[in-house]
Amino acid sequence: MNLLRDWWPADTALTFQHPWVLLLLLALPVLAYLRGQRGPAAALIFSSTTVLRGLGKSSKSRVGKLLRALLLLSLAMFIIAMARPRLGKTLTQVEASGIDIMLVLDVSGSMLIKDFTVGGDQATRVEAVREVTRRFIEKRPNDRIGLIAFAGRPYVVSPMTLDHDWLIQNLDRLKVGLVEDGTAIGSGMAAGASRLNDKKAKSRVLIVLTDGENNAGKIPPNTAAEAVKALGIRLYAIGAGINGIAPAPVPDRRGGFLTDLSGNMLYQNQPVHFNEAGLKEVARIAEGKFFRATDTESLEEIYREIDQMEKSTVSVKKLQQYRDLFPVCIMAGCGVLVAQVLLSQTLWRKLP
Repeated sequence: MNLLRDWWPADTALTFQHPWVLLLLLALPVLAYLRGQRGPAAALIFSSTTVLRGLGKSSKSRVGKLLRALLLLSLAMFIIAMARPRLGKTLTQVEASGIDIMLVLDVSGSMLIKDFTVGGDQATRVEAVREVTRRFIEKRPNDRIGLIAFAGRPYVVSPMTLDHDWLIQNLDRLKVGLVEDGTAIGSGMAAGASRLNDKKAKSRVLIVLTDGENNAGKIPPNTAAEAVKALGIRLYAIGAGINGIAPAPVPDRRGGFLTDLSGNMLYQNQPVHFNEAGLKEVARIAEGKFFRATDTESLEEIYREIDQMEKSTVSVKKLQQYRDLFPVCIMAGCGVLVAQVLLSQTLWRKLP
């Protein structure tokens, strides 16, 4: 088994440099048929062969077929050799674009308001953000992407990584209530900016999505915006949610939300409002860009626009390594041909 792995490693494939030559193999069955139709003229002629039937063993009648098979096998090996078989593998080296993206997502209690849709069904803001963000990540396989969530304080969901499968798994577990409630926009921005510390990156991008005004945390949003600008990080600020009436969870006296007997959260239509002024000012200070998402479609369009503005450039290098099997096939064909000649002139020699 070790010898087989040495000759044919698991990551190699058999290819032919001149595969069209293999069409000559189709002529071998025709040649075998023609040779079997008519043999050479008999050296001795008898009026009847009945008296000769018992002189030899019946197995001798297959000798001619075996010799012909060896000859055809050697021809097949020579044809395969002319097709230049080779074992090889292709090594692909992908150089990432050099774009680092940190996603900073709001998971405060207001993200449970149902004014978005997912798959045509009514959904909470956090559910819609998860779905749209997942598609954004899947479209950028060559970028390093990280994820920070924030409510009353920020927490790291995923550091910067190229392992997007693992990143999406962590994104799917994102939900409201993992930390104390509140909206610490400034602290979330500062935490995201601190993770974008690779100055060798071609571009560093901070995407902040929130549906409220800053009311928690130790760092004001404007101060965080100034730091983002000083670090040379590009900021995209997204304000999510409508101004109007929408189903919102009913709060209880303990700071949570009311549920029914089955544990389902109770909703009632309430007026909701988003103040754009604060987030617009943050984008202006950081010399970034502000977006407004009032439904799932507009949120998807914002992500598409960001995707177009931050295009990745990928460099792909391919290295091919081959082991030529031409000598092996020639030696095998010669070996079979020599065996055929020796057997035909010794053990299975024919009468003149």
